Amino acid sequence: EMKKVFGINYIILGIAVFLCFVLELCLAYFIEPIIYGVSISQWTQWQNILHWIMTCILWGMGSFAIVRFAKVRYEFDLFQKGNKMNMQQWLVVIVFVIASLLISYFDWNGSKIIKEFYINGCVKFFFQYMYYVFETFLVMLILIFGQKAFEKWFIKTNIPYGGIILAVTWGVGHFITKDIITGIVTAIMSLAFGSIYLLVNRDIRKAYPILFIMFVL
Repeated sequence: EMKKVFGINYIILGIAVFLCFVLELCLAYFIEPIIYGVSISQWTQWQNILHWIMTCILWGMGSFAIVRFAKVRYEFDLFQKGNKMNMQQWLVVIVFVIASLLISYFDWNGSKIIKEFYINGCVKFFFQYMYYVFETFLVMLILIFGQKAFEKWFIKTNIPYGGIILAVTWGVGHFITKDIITGIVTAIMSLAFGSIYLLVNRDIRKAYPILFIMFVL
């Protein structure tokens, strides 16, 4: 028989996902500089690519283990199909996506994806966007587990708790590793992501591609 699941159980899963991000920081700022003999700012193209590959492997293994644990231990199937969305929900989602694209356009002074392609070149661009595929999934896991935990505690299910948790973790992380503007934009995006997850009726198969588009474009 499955034991009773509490909000704290889902918070612990969210922390486990967040620790996957910490693993990358350990790689980038402690392990790899020792291996390469230079700091992250001096890496070559192939050192950057190797970093993304190693990070994707670690994140892939970590997310697989966490998702499987949630399903086996707590009977929480993240890939369970959600209810059908109505037209109003789709319209609000589209508004969020358009707003996200506009924010990205002004933040980058142009198209993010086009600029990154020209800056990185074809090969580096490909591996960076593979990295984004895994990063988006981890971000979504923090959102989902945060949402689940706070719904256990506060019962109300129409508040984007997951987006708030994401802003505190992922957003604050960008304040530390990037700059204030990036941190603010990330925090705003986090709240938008949390709202999107609720709008698609908690269906990860709809949420992921929408969040990925908002994240990379």
